[in-house]
Amino acid sequence: MEPLRGADPARIAGYRVLRRLGAGGMGVVYLARSAGGALAAVKVIRAAHADDAGFRARFRREVETGGRVANPWVVPLLDADPDAESPWLATAFVPGPSLAEAVEECGPLPYGTVRVLGARLAEALDAVHGAGLVHRDVKPGNVLLAVDGPRMIDFGIARMPEDTALTASGMVVGSPGFLSPEQAQGRGREIGPASDVFSLGCLLAYAVTGERPFGHGSAAGMLVRTVHDEPELDGVPEPLLPLLRGCLAKEPGSRPAVAEIRRALDGTGEGGGWLPESLTRLIARRSAAVLALPAVDATEVSGASGASGATVADAAPGAETAVGPGGATRRRFLVLGSAAGVLAAGGTAAWWTANGPGRTSAQGSGTRLPRLVVALHADLSGSGRTTGRAQENGVRLALDHLNSRAGRGFDLALQVHDDEGSATRARQVARRLAADDRVRAVLGPTTDACAKATLGLYQQARLPMVTVSVGLNEVDPTKYRVYAATRPDDATLAAPVVRYLVRTAGTRKTALIDDGAEGDFSWRLCAGVDEAVRSAQRTTVRRTLAAEDGADRDFRTLAESVTDAGADAVVFGGGYARAARLARALRSAGYSGARLAGHRALDPRFLTSAGDAADGWVFATAFLDPARVTAAKSFVATYRARFDTAPPWYSAEAYDATLFVARAMTALGALRAERGAIMGRLRETDYRGITKRLRYDSSTYRYADAMYLFRATGGAFRCLGDYRDATA
Repeated sequence: MEPLRGADPARIAGYRVLRRLGAGGMGVVYLARSAGGALAAVKVIRAAHADDAGFRARFRREVETGGRVANPWVVPLLDADPDAESPWLATAFVPGPSLAEAVEECGPLPYGTVRVLGARLAEALDAVHGAGLVHRDVKPGNVLLAVDGPRMIDFGIARMPEDTALTASGMVVGSPGFLSPEQAQGRGREIGPASDVFSLGCLLAYAVTGERPFGHGSAAGMLVRTVHDEPELDGVPEPLLPLLRGCLAKEPGSRPAVAEIRRALDGTGEGGGWLPESLTRLIARRSAAVLALPAVDATEVSGASGASGATVADAAPGAETAVGPGGATRRRFLVLGSAAGVLAAGGTAAWWTANGPGRTSAQGSGTRLPRLVVALHADLSGSGRTTGRAQENGVRLALDHLNSRAGRGFDLALQVHDDEGSATRARQVARRLAADDRVRAVLGPTTDACAKATLGLYQQARLPMVTVSVGLNEVDPTKYRVYAATRPDDATLAAPVVRYLVRTAGTRKTALIDDGAEGDFSWRLCAGVDEAVRSAQRTTVRRTLAAEDGADRDFRTLAESVTDAGADAVVFGGGYARAARLARALRSAGYSGARLAGHRALDPRFLTSAGDAADGWVFATAFLDPARVTAAKSFVATYRARFDTAPPWYSAEAYDATLFVARAMTALGALRAERGAIMGRLRETDYRGITKRLRYDSSTYRYADAMYLFRATGGAFRCLGDYRDATA
């Protein structure tokens, strides 16, 4: 549910409008209460469509067809007025999620649940077909889940088989991915009850596996696969396979009738208890929120009316009521907003808006806010503890900031879990968090190895995994939808190295030293630089430092080979300890050219071990020094006051990652902020933080330019800033 907006009506005929349930191109759906106190979902058509005589006629047909179907598993039509200035219809309100939302948030449904789902929907379709209609749009978004069974909704394109209104040759009507082959090919006159059977088969396959049987992608691609390819039914329980294969037969005459489907699936899970516990809790929370809404008499205001004669509701506490031209009342909600504000690029403008009917104690009502939980999964005591602890502090500051805002819609709580930098321990932590339904999102892990070890577990649990310091390469965003890395991957870090070599150092011959001890990270860095730098004007030489090499003579030999080759630049892909030994060896060999490394060598222990030989080394990183960033000024001051030290690397990035997650949760609201919904919402969130902008495009998160250069000088590291500015 979302709060009403200024232009929303307070009353539609005999219904008092309470909240928004959703909006689309055709109109808005409201939660409303009848004069008798019953809740209803009221769909109002937008004025632009209401002026279209053809559209109004189609809407009138929707009202007529919806009123012809009577079945316990079909949401009943309560009232309608297709001839009103703004046509509307009212149906019974179901507080549960749609099947699409349930699978997205909680994962595939259990086999027993899907049997009940299929049997009840087959019964509903039997009633639809018995009324002489074809639904034509059987899809997860048109099925609501209630504690006693599913409900089918939306008869907007339902028609009698012989109706010519939607049977023009070549016209494709419905939702790709859940259309029958005859629908996909626009064979309108062939679309009959068997078409709904095919769509039901697609829906049940999606419900039990979480995947569409004809894949994702463009609408055209899905339509082609529907017509020509066999369905992907991996993961479908064996007892269900024969039935689904029958439903998904290409030829309509080869599919079972809905009565056969009902008989094949019926006999299990009668009534209550058919849903998994996670969905039952979700429905309970939404039902509780609806029960907390005011009664009709509590919202009635006598003597006030809008331009269309609708009675206007009292403004909620914290809202401002203004009267516009012509006496129309416009309500501007200052507290009960559903969309998150934005953290300004300057980092000093705090953001937070409330969501839902609750109030904070700061507003005087004493109502306790919902409590949502995020978890920090980090290395707090192993080799990566410096980074892990920095991230913990950044996350805590973000939560302090969020939970101090008046008007917020929920409190955000934190769990902290230490994996000690161990992949085995990380898997144990991931299993614990996956099983804890209170946890809505995970920040971490700290290291690539622990992220690799846990990614599959978090994906299986549909638990968003938002990393701060992980640079995994080639993670498929369509397979691992939970993965949201807030820094560039390791392969991308070659870009600032190349730019420095070309623009600042003006190198002619670069020695690329691949450190076997760092595995793929070192190889990718060297390979990326090699590919970008090598040209007619510039050459490279490759050297490899074996993982087991450790004697000083190995480093002396390596340094001498660099000088003998006449290299004027060195790029090293290793960590801080071996980088320090290489630095000393290069100095002893008389080398004075450019020296660069990746972020794994940027460690205070490099300075201690290398001594004077550290001076002049340049490092490419995916983190910045927040003390050098104007946008982070407020964060730096708060961090110093709280922890009595300057904020370390990755602390500000962790602060931003937390606000990124919180903004997605706020946009959803406390009632809808389930795991899967957050996972999807993160891909729709455009967040400008104190370190970078986080947003998603068609394939990945866009943060490739969030890379920086540091230089070792005078026994300290100095941040040169964004690599493009530092090499301009």
